[in-house]
Amino acid sequence: MASRPADADGREATPESPGPDRVVRLPIEDSLDLHTFAPRDIPDVVREYLRECVRSGFREVRIIHGRGTGTQRTIVRSVLGTHPLVETFADAPPDRGGWGATVVRLHANRDPADNDQ
Repeated sequence: MASRPADADGREATPESPGPDRVVRLPIEDSLDLHTFAPRDIPDVVREYLRECVRSGFREVRIIHGRGTGTQRTIVRSVLGTHPLVETFADAPPDRGGWGATVVRLHANRDPADNDQ
C-alpha cells in the first residue's frame, strides 16, 4: 500500500490539507496576529486585511506584530505609513499589547477599490 507524502509537520498529507500555496480564508475581525506569517508575506497580508476591514465597516483595528527584534513592526509601519486607507496609527495601549501591537485608525467613507497600494 503506497503512503501519501508527509506535510511540513510530518503528518500524512490528505486531500483536505491546505498546501503551501493554497489560499486560506479567515474571518475579518478587529485584530490581526501576524506571528504565523513569514516577514516576506506581511506587506500583502496587511494590505489585504486593511481593504477587507474597510469593506466590513471597521474604523479601528489592531495589528499584532510582537515585540521581538522589531522586524515585523518595521514592515507593518512601512505599509501603514503610505496606505491610502489609513488615517493614523500608533502603539497599542499597554492593555492591548503595547509596542508589540499597532492600533490603526481607518478613513471613513473610503472606497477600498480606490486603493493603489
